[in-house]
Amino acid sequence: MHPTKTVTVPTRVIGLISGTSVDGIDAVLVEISGSDLDLQVGLIAGETYPYPAELREKILAVGAGVAISMAELAEIDDAIACAFAQAAQDIQIGHQPATLIGSHGQTVYHRPAHTDALNTTLGYSLQLGRGALIAHLTGITTVSNFRIADINIGGHGAPLVPRVDAFLLGDSVGGRCIQNIGGIGNVTYLPPRGDDWLSQIRAWDTGPGNSLLDLAVEYLTDGGQSYDENGNWAASGVPCYSLVEQWLEQDYFHLPPPKSTGRELFGVAYLHQCLKDAEPYQLNPADLLATLTELTVGSIAHSYRSFLPQMPQQVLLCGGGSRNLYLKHRLQLLLPSLSVLTTDEVGLNADFKEAIAFAVLAYWRQLGLPGNLPSATGAPGEILLGEIHLRACGKSYD
Repeated sequence: MHPTKTVTVPTRVIGLISGTSVDGIDAVLVEISGSDLDLQVGLIAGETYPYPAELREKILAVGAGVAISMAELAEIDDAIACAFAQAAQDIQIGHQPATLIGSHGQTVYHRPAHTDALNTTLGYSLQLGRGALIAHLTGITTVSNFRIADINIGGHGAPLVPRVDAFLLGDSVGGRCIQNIGGIGNVTYLPPRGDDWLSQIRAWDTGPGNSLLDLAVEYLTDGGQSYDENGNWAASGVPCYSLVEQWLEQDYFHLPPPKSTGRELFGVAYLHQCLKDAEPYQLNPADLLATLTELTVGSIAHSYRSFLPQMPQQVLLCGGGSRNLYLKHRLQLLLPSLSVLTTDEVGLNADFKEAIAFAVLAYWRQLGLPGNLPSATGAPGEILLGEIHLRACGKSYD
């Protein structure tokens, strides 16, 4: 474990992220002190700023693999950076200003490294929304491009938040699974704190979170709705378990961790395959949503039973899916021996946990502390995450 550094004066940091659901930019303003074991984070403000509709459509199209020119890509990159900078400025209104920004940007493509009998595919990941431009527009030092350092040494560059989860949500008594349900679901398994506990942490992407559900709602309403509030629509349907069993045979669910995925797999094309698979069953819209919900919770439960070293005492949900009451209910039924709660119930805001995590990662980068967890990303060692862009002197460095 990296030696602890003592930091007593709180640093005011902004955390920014837009996830695979592309719902908008989650922004937080936090005060951080300590380093790792003594890490303290206080949430001052949190808000989600929706993308302009036209920009969101372009981002979703790029993520779905629609071909665009380099000029168009540059325009989208600039537009995202401007939107992130505006969010950073807006979240500070009425508060003392921040001195640091951690921006994860908008992931539009993620390809983990992969080795098979024939060749090795190098890892690659692209987050739009240039940190240098955010620093220029806000006048605040900005850390961005967090994945690349881990990827460059052979890791997946994902998931990135397990080290933050460990120091904010670890418990000395019982094991916990921190289950984020954004567009993609990801889990961090935290054993009880003790000797060498960081090396025992496991984390990976479990599969689809809200991605297929949101796409299905847009499809079923001809774009009139973008999500199923509280899971109410799905709750009125009946899952088709035969379909769920068929879908859970997908190769990704059986691939051992470390592993990561995204809309490249669980996106528009995957939904259309699901719709095709469902045709013989003649499901109504509510039944289809219930079945897709069951795929999300079924993939989580399958992942736990297949890959966890042991089952935890608690599952703490965060992300947009933590507000889907039907999804939460179904997950509790599939994991009857565990307590399924939200991170709110242990003092960490479930809506903004990911944005808080990137504020912490930026803070650690400034302190010179590693941000990755090799047991989660598959990297051979710890490394500093993020590129720093200093507005004051016009410099950037890795």
